[in-house]
Amino acid sequence: MKDNNCIFCKISNGDIPSKAIYEDQSFKVILDIGPASKGHALILPKAHYANIYELDEETTKRAFLLAKRMAEKMTKALECDGFNIVQNNGTAAGQTVPHFHIHLIPRYQDDDAQLGWQTHNISTEEIEKIVKIITK
Repeated sequence: MKDNNCIFCKISNGDIPSKAIYEDQSFKVILDIGPASKGHALILPKAHYANIYELDEETTKRAFLLAKRMAEKMTKALECDGFNIVQNNGTAAGQTVPHFHIHLIPRYQDDDAQLGWQTHNISTEEIEKIVKIITK
């Protein structure tokens, strides 16, 4: 499965050049051209999936196991102080390319990478409502 109009399909399948740091038959890991920090990389499946909802369970397992392995390797190689693994689904969540991908973001003490969100107060009653909705 490949989407000929998808830039990440073109990159992961070698139609557009990239700087790969890992590749196998199913995935390509490339350095991000607009990095949040030194070493910021993307895990791209070679098959096209718009988001996590389209992934089958086996591909999901392999993607996140690869994320763990790459984080370990990159942390050691880059001597970073921490690590973010980020995966966005939908424009409301910050997904800008509709091809499933995982961000691997090495973090360094006092870097200026901007990741995070505002926290909100929530009542016990609202928490209970949410639990009931999700666990129905």
